[in-house]
Amino acid sequence: MMARVLVTNDDGIDAPGLLALAAAAVAAGYDVTIAAPATQSSGSSASIMAEDEDGRIAVDRRGFDELPHVSAFAVHGGPGLIAMIAARGAFGEPADVVLSGANHGANVGRAILHSGTVGAALTAALNGARGLAVSLDVGMQPREFHWETAAEAAVGLLPQLLRLPVGTTLNVNVPNAGSHRGYMETALAPFGIVQTTLSENDAQYIRLAVEDLPNRPEPGTDAAHLADGWVTVTAVDPVAHTRLGLFDTGPELIARDGSSGDDSSGDET
Repeated sequence: MMARVLVTNDDGIDAPGLLALAAAAVAAGYDVTIAAPATQSSGSSASIMAEDEDGRIAVDRRGFDELPHVSAFAVHGGPGLIAMIAARGAFGEPADVVLSGANHGANVGRAILHSGTVGAALTAALNGARGLAVSLDVGMQPREFHWETAAEAAVGLLPQLLRLPVGTTLNVNVPNAGSHRGYMETALAPFGIVQTTLSENDAQYIRLAVEDLPNRPEPGTDAAHLADGWVTVTAVDPVAHTRLGLFDTGPELIARDGSSGDDSSGDET
């Protein structure tokens, strides 16, 4: 039985990258359902906020002439919410893989924390599926968009992804060109390839602007390999923790009253 794939994004259901990704998955023989935000949701990370009325989330049935047999839904909420409710059967049987994208612009470096594209993939992985976020590196002033290149690169990774454990999340970035040099597994750059600045700040309004970072990306990172023409693939953890050891006193813990947290009594023999 062919794997079930949910296609979503953060650019909205009318975005061309979404249609290209869904079409590539259908052409590869996967059982595809589309569920995407009704409006632009970029920068939403893994938010599960939604427009609701009496606790109900509005969902509109949609259709694509290019994909007449694919069920499609416009959801009045972000991609993280969509991935979460999809895992609970909102759009039919839960998917094996959530494909998120293809995003308008690269998602590289640790700044992927803010990406709704990546947030959907991470949320899927936390809810019993595998996630793959794919983004097209269109830059600041693109003259053309190679959505099919991004879609085919992402769908080409699905056989490998399906062999990996449930909970695996891949972040994939694709050069905006008709071809690429191949796949490269990479580490995340320290931040990303764009920065956000304040362009207006007064008593009533704040305006943000996005611009390219002035320096070349750090060698060996996803941003650098993407700039060199590779499709970058980075596995990311949905949730991880770092042990600080702040309250350790050797093998023991410090209790609130300042005593040892060890409840044992008596002499050791």
